[in-house]
Order: sequence, then structure tokens, then C-alpha cells
Amino acid sequence: MSHHTTSTRTNSEPAAPRRRMSGVGRVLVFVYGILALAATGRSVFQIIDRFHEAPVAFTLSALSALVYIVATVALVAPGRVWYRVAWITISFELAGVLVIGTLSLFAPEALGLHDIDPFGRDATVWSVYGMGYLFIPLVLPILGLLWLRAHRPGAAS
Repeated sequence: MSHHTTSTRTNSEPAAPRRRMSGVGRVLVFVYGILALAATGRSVFQIIDRFHEAPVAFTLSALSALVYIVATVALVAPGRVWYRVAWITISFELAGVLVIGTLSLFAPEALGLHDIDPFGRDATVWSVYGMGYLFIPLVLPILGLLWLRAHRPGAAS
């Protein structure tokens, strides 16, 4: 005698909400968390040690740290509001990487940078599109936005 499990869910019942914190989502959050720590550490050191050398660049480093912290929390937190916060912060992150990356290459003086060295003393996380961080700051928001698009919260969230 075989025991078959049948579903009691009808077609009119909503499907269970898809979790953002599963599988690849965990890896995404982990990388965001690492970048949040790295950007925070870098910006705090730059601001304490030599803010006078490149105040615009170091302020942008602090801004990127804040964006990574908020994005990490927003990716973990459930619900529609946090989903929107994740979209906003990750979209802002992508725009920041593109704008700061472009400025650091073509007009570094606008950011107070002395050169375009992504590993330089006054570089930011987003300088040269995140080259100093193996271009992870450029790729991560694209992956984050794709992940969010595929994992929209359910209507009940």
C-alpha cells in the first residue's frame, strides 16, 4: 500500500512567498556584508587619518559604506518596504559606481583625487569602477537588481 501526499492547496490560494535569503541570495548578502565592512573600515580610516587630503573622495567612501550597510539590511529584512529599500539603495549604488568610476578616470580632480590609481592613498571604493575591489562594486549591484527582480515579495508581504 503506497502513501501519496496530496496537496490541500487550491488554485485560488496564493503560493507561499519566495524567500530572498536562500541559495544564491545568501551569497549575495554575504558579499554585501563584506563590502559594508570593508568600505566602513576604509572610510573611517581615511576620514580620521587624512580627511584634509581629499575630503570629497573620503566623504564618498563613507557614503558607499552607508549604502552597503543599508543594502545588506534591506536584502535580509522581509516585506515589501525593505524590498523597495533594497531596490533604491542598490540602484543608487550602481549609479554611484558608474558616476564615480567615470569621474575618477576622466576628471579625478573633481573628486579631489590626485591620480587614478584605484589602490592609491585617496581612492574610494567606487574609484575606477571598483577596480581596487576586483570590480565587485560594479558587478554586485547588477547581480543584486537581477536577484531582486526574480524574488519579488508576495502580495501578502
